[in-house]
Amino acid sequence: MKLSRRLALVASAAALSLAGTAAVAPSASATTTGTKSLAAVLTADKSGFDTNKYDYDIVTAAVLAVLGAKPKSAVGVLTKGDVAVTAFIPNDQAFRYLVHSLTGKWVSKEKDVFAAVAGLGIDTVETVLLYHVVPGATVTAKQAVKLDGAKLTTAQGGTIKVKVTWHWWIPTITLRDKDTNAKNPVVNKVNINKGNKQIAHGINRVLRPVDLPPLAAH
Repeated sequence: MKLSRRLALVASAAALSLAGTAAVAPSASATTTGTKSLAAVLTADKSGFDTNKYDYDIVTAAVLAVLGAKPKSAVGVLTKGDVAVTAFIPNDQAFRYLVHSLTGKWVSKEKDVFAAVAGLGIDTVETVLLYHVVPGATVTAKQAVKLDGAKLTTAQGGTIKVKVTWHWWIPTITLRDKDTNAKNPVVNKVNINKGNKQIAHGINRVLRPVDLPPLAAH
């Protein structure tokens, strides 16, 4: 099944009822009073698509594409610095993994990876982005390591489960999404925009709001 066909399922799955699913929404910290938005943080990098696979060029381009096509999209919350949110932002390599898992091909250039992601359709991209945003909460890394087993309700309507493991005194935060066939993202950068109501944590995979069958099955 083609890439656009397979992940188009994500957009329709967002409408499914999640009744009966337990969820935890941590309250925002009273000390996070800054109002710098995550959109301002993301767009501060003017380098555009480059060879650094550990920054956030593709997710930035995806956010701008959605807001350009749908100015009233809920993704716009990322531009409102006075509204508390926690976002988990995939780095560029995470999107490369996503495209590879869905096409069986490695795409090297970031602009081509973004083109493949954009080819899923703006509604699907919007749905996936919203699945990475936890509204109404400012969750710092210090708070996140205390959330083992918690389910966070996302702006997409689905949930992600937090798994915290410790090796001696070093924690690893893993996010379990709805796709049981893909590797779960691990937080690899914390407290982006700390001190503000909007905070982000970098992750090494793209969260998937639905279970996508392995490519080999088609």
